[in-house]
Amino acid sequence: MIGPTVKDIETSRDFVKQSSLYQEFLAEREEILRHKWLESERLGYDIGFERALLDWIRKHREGWRAARRAQLQSMYPQHPPQHQHSVTQS
Repeated sequence: MIGPTVKDIETSRDFVKQSSLYQEFLAEREEILRHKWLESERLGYDIGFERALLDWIRKHREGWRAARRAQLQSMYPQHPPQHQHSVTQS
């Protein structure tokens, strides 16, 4: 059995990088790194990624996600659901 080709792997990688899930991961990671930097500066030492991650999740994740959803919805409003006509039998 022949495995995936280099082109298949590159296509899969491009698909993942363009996916909305991956884009959300990157945006959240950027916020965590920003939080790490701010807290490390405030405390005067590097708090490390794990501590920053856990602190950010407890203090900021819910609010960040709500603001992110609102921002994305304003940029890409969803179409209202279309009503389907019911078919009546005679």
